[in-house]
Amino acid sequence: MLTVEQVVASHKANIETLFGLTNKAFEGVEKIVELNLTASKAALSEVADHTQSLLSVKDAQELLALQSGLFQPLAEKTAAYSRHLYDIATSAGAEFTKAAEGQASEAQKKFAGLVDSAAKNAPAGSESVVAIMKSSVAAANNALESVQKAVKQATEVAEANFNAVAANATNTTKQVAKKR
Repeated sequence: MLTVEQVVASHKANIETLFGLTNKAFEGVEKIVELNLTASKAALSEVADHTQSLLSVKDAQELLALQSGLFQPLAEKTAAYSRHLYDIATSAGAEFTKAAEGQASEAQKKFAGLVDSAAKNAPAGSESVVAIMKSSVAAANNALESVQKAVKQATEVAEANFNAVAANATNTTKQVAKKR
């Protein structure tokens, strides 16, 4: 049986977790805003520099050279921005995952404690029902662990694919810029 103190402690822990996750979410938003402000300032400065360069162009060949020289740095900056944004999202997601896993682990422990308590207080002759219940709990825990492992593996594969695509895009842009 749960006592009033246990229920209050559980609610308090849940509220603390909620506030902690809310703070992490705001930190992620702050980082994204900071990244966007920095990127916007840099872009504005680069546009001003590029405009000045365009105004000093003397012929079409110089204009083409100026334009082709713009693509490689733009692709690299876009890849860097995307990578930074991905890192912010991954970091925030890791915090949420960590909290969810902690909550799930705590809930599993409490439920296992309830099952053990019920087993100790079970009437004689109910051993097979208790064994089935314990087996079911163990199977559910194993299934949850398998799902968590699969999610982690999928996340690692997605990150590797993101890195490969970003590297490929940057390399392709470098090759195109060299051909011009």
